[in-house]
Amino acid sequence: MDFRSSQPTVTLAETRRMPVWRSPIGLLMVMAAAMPIAFSVWSALLNNFVVSAAGFTGVEIGWLQSVREIPGFLAIGAILVIMVMREQTLALVSLLMLGLAVAATAFFPSFSGLLLTTLIGSIGFHYYETMNQSLQLQWLDKREAPEALGRLIAMGSAASFAAYGLILVLWIWLDVGYMAIYLLAGLSTAALALFCWFAYPRFEAPHPQRKTLVLRRRYGLYYALQCMAGARRQIFVVFAAFMMVERFGFTVPQVTGLFMVTFATNIFLAPAIGRMVSRLGERTALGIEYLGLLAVFLCYGGLYVFDWGPTVAAALYVIDHVLFALALSLKTYFQKIADPADIAPTAAVAFTINHIAAVFLPASLGYLWIVSPRAVFLLAAAMALTSFCLAMLIPRHPVPGRETILSRGIRPAAVT
Repeated sequence: MDFRSSQPTVTLAETRRMPVWRSPIGLLMVMAAAMPIAFSVWSALLNNFVVSAAGFTGVEIGWLQSVREIPGFLAIGAILVIMVMREQTLALVSLLMLGLAVAATAFFPSFSGLLLTTLIGSIGFHYYETMNQSLQLQWLDKREAPEALGRLIAMGSAASFAAYGLILVLWIWLDVGYMAIYLLAGLSTAALALFCWFAYPRFEAPHPQRKTLVLRRRYGLYYALQCMAGARRQIFVVFAAFMMVERFGFTVPQVTGLFMVTFATNIFLAPAIGRMVSRLGERTALGIEYLGLLAVFLCYGGLYVFDWGPTVAAALYVIDHVLFALALSLKTYFQKIADPADIAPTAAVAFTINHIAAVFLPASLGYLWIVSPRAVFLLAAAMALTSFCLAMLIPRHPVPGRETILSRGIRPAAVT
């Protein structure tokens, strides 16, 4: 079956006559809401679920997270898939896969079972994210992209907030267990993916995408920043929330409440962050993010030296998550320097680069965690400092041929 011709096609120019809810930004908004319903619930319950149902320690959670990142490392395979399937179609199929995997999670409460459902869900998540980033950068105008990306982050945060609120209601008031919550969240995401399939036409961007591997020397700084972001983020995703459960004994309602505060903050701040990126530029925005993360990770390490308690830990977690919203600057930086036909293949390459360290870091740091959790966070602080130094190489106004402050205006065609 040729997936590329399975739905009617509409050009971006033609979408100007369509209702906003059926436009490309409308589809991006629905997908931005659909993905976190499954993924956020999976993340919120994961640490408590694996400890109570499968008896995980830092070693097992590290291995689980490493397996989760393997599809991210193999995201480059999306280049092969889009030879026979539209990017929009692949995004929706991947979203459906994520939803169904999350729905099945509680049916397999063992180390091997969780590895299997996590792997399937991760394939869906990472291929969705790869295509979603590509579609965002193709469909959004460069001048409007930072603010639009901020609104998309806010929409995702609102969906996560609603999902966590539902967890609290089901867990505390209705005494519903893991299985029902995972089922409800996963099937909701799957249903929204099917809605997007039938409700929206296939949108055609003005620049056809290359269907081959694209590696360009002039994108080198972008690749380096992606690699550092992936390594640094893994420490946050895997160990920050795990610390809340292991060190401070957070329960499911407490972890969920913490996540709700985090996403409620992002609902209001993410659009403002998008406007700030438009005003200050990518270099300044990324510099603020990385210096902030450096301070946060140093303070995480301080939790194991000073008696700061769970309130400080929770506040650091919220600040940490808000700072990550500034990472939209990395997307808009690439959009400004990229050949428009490179966006899809480079999104796949970037996701693979982003996950190079993610494949081995969680498992290896799981062993370090047993010896010294503080050392894990100090390593993350060093990564944040390295990222800051790299970000300072971004020009105030990056364009093709002026990708770094060292580019000296070399024409893109001459640098591959």
